[in-house]
Amino acid sequence: MVFGFIGFLVSWRLATSLASKHRIAPLFSARGDSNHAEIIMSNTDLEAFLSVALEAAKSARKLILSYYNGEFDIEIKADQTPVTIADRGAEQVIRNTISNHFPAHGIFGEEYGSENKNTEYLWLIDPIDGTKSFVKRYGMFSTQIALMHKGELILGVSCAPAMNELVWATRDGGAFDENGQLHVSQVDNIDQASISTGNIQSLAAGERWPALGRILANANRTRGYGDYYHYHRLAAGQLDAVIESDVNILDIAALKLIITEAGGVFTDLDGRAINLETRSVLTAPPALHAALSAKLDGHAQAS
Repeated sequence: MVFGFIGFLVSWRLATSLASKHRIAPLFSARGDSNHAEIIMSNTDLEAFLSVALEAAKSARKLILSYYNGEFDIEIKADQTPVTIADRGAEQVIRNTISNHFPAHGIFGEEYGSENKNTEYLWLIDPIDGTKSFVKRYGMFSTQIALMHKGELILGVSCAPAMNELVWATRDGGAFDENGQLHVSQVDNIDQASISTGNIQSLAAGERWPALGRILANANRTRGYGDYYHYHRLAAGQLDAVIESDVNILDIAALKLIITEAGGVFTDLDGRAINLETRSVLTAPPALHAALSAKLDGHAQAS
């Protein structure tokens, strides 16, 4: 069982024993910036934060599945996306769990917005990323929980209730699931790569569309998994790249840390570091990321 106590304890101890210190690199710096201020945080702090994040994910999972296997009403928000009592209830459970342990921390969530957003610690929450999947009763949805310290991403937890998956990472501590540590693949060429695209509506309407077509035409395999699923596969080395053009920070903050801790590179489509305004993703093992980025940067030219 994914949330079995023994398996969790073993994997958690493995994750937190990898580094004696956690050096936290800026989430919001530009690519190539070497003037990063280094922040040192103790293992004890990160272990406590991770324990609470996993507790919150487990509690949210139980509530989400109770609705997924039962009945619920669907509302349409102003942005024309669906929301359910499961979304709101799960976020409240996560907020309560965090606040009970760390009342001074700020929280920024999908359904209830932000509170204490300018505090030293800020939690980012998407209770159900993939609500459309949830309401259509197929399991490609997840709960995303991330933590920033002074603007630096230090922890990420990604839980897929219906698929029984749990993945997490701490900064400089590696990425893990219940079976152990995760690593991206070693694939470095597009013609060897399995590439998945997620939300790409704006990309399809833009000038990069022909470049993406050439990339996919030369890839070994193409997929369109979407939501959390292709990021988990990438972190585990089962997929080689993900390209998306329509996301937000709450969708991807935890997944960004998980993939970088698994050895991948995670930027937007312009090669910029992830920030609160990020709307696109290009992520892959380092050499493959460079190859894909070069193709997309040269989008106005034929390959």
